[in-house]
Amino acid sequence: MNSSVFFQGMALCASLIMAIGAQNAFILRQGITRQHLFVAAITCVTCDMLLMSAGVLGMGKMLQTLPQLEVWMALAGAAFVFWFGWQSLKKAIRPAALVLDAQSQGIKTAKGVALAALGFSVLNPHAILDTVVLVGGIGAQQDPANQPMFLLGAVSFSGLWFFSLAFGASKLAPLFAKPVAWRVLDGLIALMMAAIGVSLLKMSGLVFA
Repeated sequence: MNSSVFFQGMALCASLIMAIGAQNAFILRQGITRQHLFVAAITCVTCDMLLMSAGVLGMGKMLQTLPQLEVWMALAGAAFVFWFGWQSLKKAIRPAALVLDAQSQGIKTAKGVALAALGFSVLNPHAILDTVVLVGGIGAQQDPANQPMFLLGAVSFSGLWFFSLAFGASKLAPLFAKPVAWRVLDGLIALMMAAIGVSLLKMSGLVFA
């Protein structure tokens, strides 16, 4: 197995998961109010793992049946990540703070937190696009022997991010109330997405051949 594939999976997941979104806002809010942090984080990570696995395995079978699909997936993936990177770049140029009220109330029951996290993960079109389509599609294009390592890298960063966000939210919230923090973060995301987009264009064989 190629260990670099592990870090490719981590980098892709990092590029997608760190953007401002419903999942992150929910985890931050729960973290600030210190309500069932482990339940919130583990639910999001478990959903990511299942969705990414389904994407990698499902896309892999489709690629075996339709070999030319790999080229079109690479091109579509490149188009998407370039678009996502452009959106991040625009956010970096004109940042907006993620406003959270430290006095607001989080969900107080473990069941309620789990259901809310499940909803933000499974019923969120952006989350499905990120995990099943993008991570799954790119992971499926890896050599079959490297797919578990790629998936492990992606899931590992998901776990690192959500648990860090949940248990460090009380310290992170004041920082990310400042637009400059999101400017730096979104700028880094734009750079990572550009690098991934170029690699996908090379993978398609139609560009940089």
